[in-house]
Amino acid sequence: MSAAIPAVSANTPKALRDAWHALTAEKRLRIRDAAHTLGVSEAELLATGVGEHVTRLAGDMRDLMMRMGELGPVMALTRNEAAVHEKEGVYQNITHGDQIGLVLGETIDLRLLYDKWAFGYAVEERIGSDTRHSFQFFDACGDAIHKIYLREGADTLAFEALRDAWAAPIQIPGETVLPHPAGSAPERPDEAVDVEALRAGWRSMTDTRQFLDLLKKHKLSRTQAFRLIGNEFAVPLLTNTPARLLQAAAATGQEIMVFVGNRGCIQIHTGPLKTVQRIGNWINVLDRDFSLHLREDRVAQAWLVRKPTADGIVTSIELFDATGEFIAYFFGKRKPGTPETTGWRMLAETLEPR
Repeated sequence: MSAAIPAVSANTPKALRDAWHALTAEKRLRIRDAAHTLGVSEAELLATGVGEHVTRLAGDMRDLMMRMGELGPVMALTRNEAAVHEKEGVYQNITHGDQIGLVLGETIDLRLLYDKWAFGYAVEERIGSDTRHSFQFFDACGDAIHKIYLREGADTLAFEALRDAWAAPIQIPGETVLPHPAGSAPERPDEAVDVEALRAGWRSMTDTRQFLDLLKKHKLSRTQAFRLIGNEFAVPLLTNTPARLLQAAAATGQEIMVFVGNRGCIQIHTGPLKTVQRIGNWINVLDRDFSLHLREDRVAQAWLVRKPTADGIVTSIELFDATGEFIAYFFGKRKPGTPETTGWRMLAETLEPR
């Protein structure tokens, strides 16, 4: 007989933890999925272990991130509701300004938006006879922003030193999070948009970073801009695009850039792909230093996008969910000052329009 899951209406840390244990006694669930089932945030669920295997962190998380290279080999994980991006490597070339951080290592490549960071924890989980060490960071609503897991050869003494240096003075279970904000503001009526001015501004771009300024100027979401600009610059694609794109990149050896992110972190892979597999609704890249897990059934819009730059057209494949939220972006491997490769452009152009 199945064990009853304790009620969590009081939502005390103990009641929540008991409910979590009862739920996972029934079936194996990742903490994110357990949190969704219990109707709480992942941070709230994780914080039920504060004072035991979880240490609440305090202080400036920017300074803590500057020290992550001391850990040695790790796995960096960034996700959203439809995609998970995992990179193996070492944190290198770490910098930050007031609210923006960069990690520009040989394998780990991040853009960190610190104004969205609210909670941090050092976690030491028992997995069989081993202990898995990680640093985990969340936004004010308790949604995961970025996680860092120690790998074989990592320095656990460095982990402990950083954990202790950033430990909050009070270590009691529980966390208070904010409710999720209302959805995005409704789009402007199409007829209120000066489409010719939009096209003129698009054609005059010399850098992809100018695209965000163009959206702000015309008060547009990405997907509304794509829809209005026309096929010269944005072509709607079939929603099975992710599988076709990843499989083609693996088959041809084409080096690509894969961007996955959320409100507080963008994580980037640059290089070739080797192993692409479908498991249920998930399209997976399962390579030695890079894994991508993408829910193809969550892709509501896929676009081939062309942006003019001083180096020529830059082509991207951009995926969005049913609410218009970004899932993933794909580019050919390139650096500023160099044109994108013909191979990438040809691969992107072979994807079937909707």
